[in-house]
Amino acid sequence: MMPSSINEIQLADYTYDLPDERIAKFPLNRRDESKLQVYQQGKITHTQFKEVASFLPENSLLVFNNTKVIPARIHFQKVSGAHIQLFLLHPVAPTSVINLAMEVTDTCVWECMIGNRKRWKTKDVLSQTIELPHLGNISVEVQATWENEAENYVRLSWKNNTTQQAVAFVDVIQALGEIPLPPYLNRATEEADYETYQTVYSVKKGAVAAPTAGLHFTPEVLADLTQKGFKQDFITLHVGAGTFQPIKVENIVEHRMHNEQLVFNKNNILQLLENEGKVIPVGTTSMRALESLYWYGVLLVKQESTDFFIQKLYPYEHEPETLPSCKEALTRILTEMERRGVDEITGETEIFIFPGYQFKLCKGIITNYHQPESTLILLIAALIGEDWRKVYQEAMDKDYRFLSYGDSSLLLPS
Repeated sequence: MMPSSINEIQLADYTYDLPDERIAKFPLNRRDESKLQVYQQGKITHTQFKEVASFLPENSLLVFNNTKVIPARIHFQKVSGAHIQLFLLHPVAPTSVINLAMEVTDTCVWECMIGNRKRWKTKDVLSQTIELPHLGNISVEVQATWENEAENYVRLSWKNNTTQQAVAFVDVIQALGEIPLPPYLNRATEEADYETYQTVYSVKKGAVAAPTAGLHFTPEVLADLTQKGFKQDFITLHVGAGTFQPIKVENIVEHRMHNEQLVFNKNNILQLLENEGKVIPVGTTSMRALESLYWYGVLLVKQESTDFFIQKLYPYEHEPETLPSCKEALTRILTEMERRGVDEITGETEIFIFPGYQFKLCKGIITNYHQPESTLILLIAALIGEDWRKVYQEAMDKDYRFLSYGDSSLLLPS
């Protein structure tokens, strides 16, 4: 059921003053030496991130997003000299499944944001030749043409000029594209960003933005967590460019939420069932993915749909007493996977978590400090209430670094 207070949520109540000099433009030399603010039941402690294992609740299950950022910004130059920039958003054809789209050969269609669009005419063919050293220095010609201008669909085609060897799209963009840093960093991508803007556990290529809460983890921190008995699991949510999109409407419900693709396997769900009540997501993307998984179980239990697509306000359309337990919802998903004969499910979510939301799977979060008046600030406020102001003021007072390359927090409402 929609919270009765929804009309009382004013965007102006979820802002704060963020001077440009407090935005971390570059990461620290050591990821795990970033500051960590621990909030638990109103009490605040300051430490370094490498000490995070000392503050986690006993027997916690940490859930990480193992998506990997792709070089999604592609530059072409027309014969006339005009520069056209493509920013890959979502694959359209021959598949919309990002993991599969990375392996397509010859041609594919993506929805894109297009820079200098007015200079790219309907019949113009953009072309560029690239070398692929990791495939034996083969030469590949890449072309971009309009597929559907109204929908911002662009067809990308490539031809191996050297051999008959098939070349996957992931290899093409690895050589052709550029890692797209968040716009608020206001700087060009540097060589070091190709490593520092990835988590150390990133493996599933397909995101256009990093799950930045995970940037603080090092192999040493992960080993420390294991040594101290904390379980770890990995899911996939391919972060979209919409994660940077500010809310521009006073009535937050009217904000157009970005749609992101997520992937769970059977073991993920079994781990969640085994560790119910102990789940701590690493980052807002992991939190959105986990909560969306519960609501997919609700769709199945209520026999409303077998499609894994969570609309932005679906969680607010139910009386609490009509909802299944986490165990019932997750078990129903396992049943559906068995019915289909699959060990993995791919879904889409545009879930909007704001004050009034009742968390189902997540008991806390490890996260960075987010932009004012953003959906992510609303998510934090949904988790810890008005204390979000105290947490952010503490970060300001203690000279924390903000946003993607900034410092971290561990938020435990109970």
